[in-house]
Amino acid sequence: MTQGAGQGPEVERTATLRDFRVPAYVNETGPYDHDIHPGNAAPPLEEPLEHPDGYTPTQRDLPVINRRGDTLQVSVDPTAVQASVTATGPGPLFVVGDVHGYLDDLMAALREKGLVDAAGNWCAGTARLWFLGDFTDRGPDGIGVIDLVMRLSAEAAAAGGYCKALMGNHELLLLGAKRFGDTPVNSGAGTATFQAAWLLNGGQKYDMDRLQDHHLQWMSRLDAMEEVDGHLLVHSDTTAYLDYGDSIEAVNDTVRETITRNDADEVWDLFRKFTKRFSFRDEGGADAVRSLLDTYGGTRIVHGHSPIPYLLGEVGSEEGEDNSGPHVEGPHVYADGLAIAMDGGVTMAGKLLVQQLPLGI
Repeated sequence: MTQGAGQGPEVERTATLRDFRVPAYVNETGPYDHDIHPGNAAPPLEEPLEHPDGYTPTQRDLPVINRRGDTLQVSVDPTAVQASVTATGPGPLFVVGDVHGYLDDLMAALREKGLVDAAGNWCAGTARLWFLGDFTDRGPDGIGVIDLVMRLSAEAAAAGGYCKALMGNHELLLLGAKRFGDTPVNSGAGTATFQAAWLLNGGQKYDMDRLQDHHLQWMSRLDAMEEVDGHLLVHSDTTAYLDYGDSIEAVNDTVRETITRNDADEVWDLFRKFTKRFSFRDEGGADAVRSLLDTYGGTRIVHGHSPIPYLLGEVGSEEGEDNSGPHVEGPHVYADGLAIAMDGGVTMAGKLLVQQLPLGI
């Protein structure tokens, strides 16, 4: 897997943008309007935070119903990770759910699992770490997250382990916003543009201002899927990967070639398909998972993209509900035990999940 780097016209953020027809799939991908998490303002703090110019915080007080029965959390002893430094063979395997610019939350979660030290440097030796995509948008420091992942990739490799990442729909969105801007694309439901969709889905001017060639090159080379220790790792809980090849190598090659051709409509279609969700939920979900496992290998699929509270149907606004935020304690195992969801909903006051695999159940 190669990962690596672009610069384009600066994009100014506007307060609101509703002057284009939203593609139909946006309204089909989740129980919130326009495929964004509700709200665009954080609750007041005792001491207001200083945000970078152009940053719009995400609401972090979304009410949910407290239902924890289906959510699984497995604790990991950081000393076990340290012990792996001297072990032979591959080290322990970890996955990270959607980060969406919440760099401080990410650093805290990595420290808790013993993957980085107090200074944020790799300290896990031969451990293997996979990010499942969606590094930017909605949160305060998406570029900082990308810089961290790139640095940890080098540090982990030097220690005999690795840190790798998958392509998420928000990487495609940011690439498209930078490359194509206001160029109209065929959305299938009227005129749309990458820039408009990026802003509508939490794009931050602070990220766009710092986006450079090496960031774009790194994102454009990310793989779409990988199989590790029997786990099929993908970003989105969709069967749309089947449209791009009948093997992991074919899918990854097709996605990279699509991005390389630099055709706005082709990249938009790729983004649209990666944005679909909930294929593994409800009746027929396990069969959808099996269709991917039978094609690409693995015994379980591990994904991000769809926040666990939405998968559990926990979002609500009834009077008397607990309004403290989602009660995410760990990954959600579902679809007859074949699927593991890793998006803890950090943008909605949930939890940024870093989990060791296997879960041991």
